[in-house]
Amino acid sequence: MIIADNLYELKSQIPNHVTLVAVSKTKPNRLIMNAYDAGHRVFGENKIQEMLTKYNSLPKDIKWHMIGHVQRNKVKYIAPFVSLIHGVDSIKLMNEINKHGIKNNRVIKCLLQVNISNEVSKFGISLNKIEELFNYSLSLQNISIKGLMGMASYTNDKSIINSEFNSIKVKFNELNKIDSNFNILSIGMSGDYKVAINNGSNMIRIGSKIFGERKI
Repeated sequence: MIIADNLYELKSQIPNHVTLVAVSKTKPNRLIMNAYDAGHRVFGENKIQEMLTKYNSLPKDIKWHMIGHVQRNKVKYIAPFVSLIHGVDSIKLMNEINKHGIKNNRVIKCLLQVNISNEVSKFGISLNKIEELFNYSLSLQNISIKGLMGMASYTNDKSIINSEFNSIKVKFNELNKIDSNFNILSIGMSGDYKVAINNGSNMIRIGSKIFGERKI
């Protein structure tokens, strides 16, 4: 089976400490089940409604990661089950997640999304805002900021990608030394995951190399 073969090949190329998030956005349940039957359990979605639909119809031991931009008024839909929210970029969003963590009697794990590229279209806070948001999160009981997420510029220039990944790695290392529970660095996708791993990534988000290129 192609998806299983793709997963085995990818996992053979990455260190054991690196978590592979299979980006299943737009993919039908049957393809996700192909990956599931091959032993994979961590999947990433970028739209809350799509994640909710899949959560309701697929095995409950799947760990769902919200990797897209999160609208505050939709947090309530994923708060009961989401494993990790990658895209936290404001105090208002943290407050909303914490509120629904309280309602669901759970601590919701999150990453701060950092805009490390020069692309204005990308969401995320600047590098110099990381500590401000992290320190604020410590006052909230039902949200836990576990690390950082970033996306490099859309370019074939590996030196630019390497520089951007290095910039977030430096900030991540600073906070990890202060708090060992701040331990997830989610950088790297299908086109640049090897560069990301060389820059300390321990979580990569891979879609096309598992499921194939999107048709739309």
